Amino acid sequence: MRITSRRMRISGVPLRTAFMTALCTAAALTSACHSESGDSDYIEIGQVPEVPARPNVGTWQTTCGNNENGHRNADNVVAQPQLPNGAHHVHEYVGNLSTDAFSTNDTLANAATTCQFGDKSTYYWPVLRLIEERGHDEHAPGGGIHGNHGRILGPESVLIQFRGNPRSNVVAMPRFLRAITGNPVAVSQQGEHAERVQWTCSGARDRVTNRYPRCPEGQRVVRVFDFPSCWDGRNTDSQTHRTHLEFPVDDACKVGTFPVPQLHIEVAYAVPPGARYAIDSFPEEGREPITDHAMFIGVLPEQLMAQAVTCVNSGRQC
Repeated sequence: MRITSRRMRISGVPLRTAFMTALCTAAALTSACHSESGDSDYIEIGQVPEVPARPNVGTWQTTCGNNENGHRNADNVVAQPQLPNGAHHVHEYVGNLSTDAFSTNDTLANAATTCQFGDKSTYYWPVLRLIEERGHDEHAPGGGIHGNHGRILGPESVLIQFRGNPRSNVVAMPRFLRAITGNPVAVSQQGEHAERVQWTCSGARDRVTNRYPRCPEGQRVVRVFDFPSCWDGRNTDSQTHRTHLEFPVDDACKVGTFPVPQLHIEVAYAVPPGARYAIDSFPEEGREPITDHAMFIGVLPEQLMAQAVTCVNSGRQC
């Protein structure tokens, strides 16, 4: 799926971003780094070109709620395990109720969950904030002290699907598989791994962008996360959290890897018309939309994963 952007770039990075990255590096994260997203980070959804439709595949859907219980912290158990507040920005969770920096396979397997069917997986992403509305949320770890000002806006809806592969059948994900999509340091790394970051509006699903969309009144701002789905057949994690699970090329997995159900997440928000909003980020990343990302630890019971595999391989919507 093609990602669109009209901003001028230096080596793939917007001019404002390149400037801020250099400034923050020199300033060692002074207040100059605590920038809020500028007007160039937003685009009217009608200005975004349409993209081709995705191939039809089987889908299996689970319901995990919209984080009604307010499960949030500044941890990242996938990328910074055992390090409280290691993310320097706030993550929002659905699924496993115990997830924090100190979670292990055993604690996740024994915890309660907000998901149906006994799915104890953890699904998480940075919170979204209304920049011009202050709230107690920004005083928590990962908030205003790290440049993430504004009131946290909770999701209106969260869609979690596992999708089939249009070229071949999929095999079951191993339990406790770790996965990441997007890149929380995409600005510093000049856009690397950011090509899967997608934003759209609820009434314009044929248009996606790597900028914050301006949606017509009555429509929701939607974040779309597609995860890699070609597994190396051996590991549930890797040093970079990426080499054990890769994206297919032209829907096909390379030799030596195996297609597993692709995790697809959509998070929708009721953003007031014209409001300035932004996701949390590391201070030096300037809350750029290309730094959006999501993480996953799969704790589906084996029987439930088998049901998902059977469903998507048959081409059904379950």
